[in-house]
Amino acid sequence: MADFLRPEAKAQLWRFRDVIAGAGVASLGLYWGLTRFGILGWIGWIMVAVGVIWALGGAQRARFRQGDGGPGVVQIRERRFAYFGPLDGGVMDVDDLTVLQLDPTSHPMPSWILSGVGGQRLAIPVNAKGAEELFDVFAALPDIKTEAVLDVLSRTPDARVTVWQRNKPLLH
Repeated sequence: MADFLRPEAKAQLWRFRDVIAGAGVASLGLYWGLTRFGILGWIGWIMVAVGVIWALGGAQRARFRQGDGGPGVVQIRERRFAYFGPLDGGVMDVDDLTVLQLDPTSHPMPSWILSGVGGQRLAIPVNAKGAEELFDVFAALPDIKTEAVLDVLSRTPDARVTVWQRNKPLLH
């Protein structure tokens, strides 16, 4: 029974898991909202709203996920990036991040290039294990445009693209 789905189909279902879960919650809420009365009907309409928001956020996450199997492992703990790769790696605080770039020409896979305050640089392949956790961190950066990040990731430009840069404070 484990071989019921092809591995590619299973991977696509897993990639869109948040969309599927949100649609399920919204569907159940819609059913309750239309067929039940009283408090269960109100709970159903609340579930519709939660399910739609969950599915919309899941669609963005699905566009960000590039699969697994890339070199290295990404960990994010207590607002600190850690990348452990076969040839390089490093650690950087989220608060020290100054520039976020996507480099489609890096070998063997396109990589996120994170530059820090002290000139430190961290290159993380887009399909490294745990790289999907970067979406939440990137979305929390001030003044970042999430749609711009997803567009750059989906169209794969020819050269390195700066996706986000921290605004430098004026001294006077």
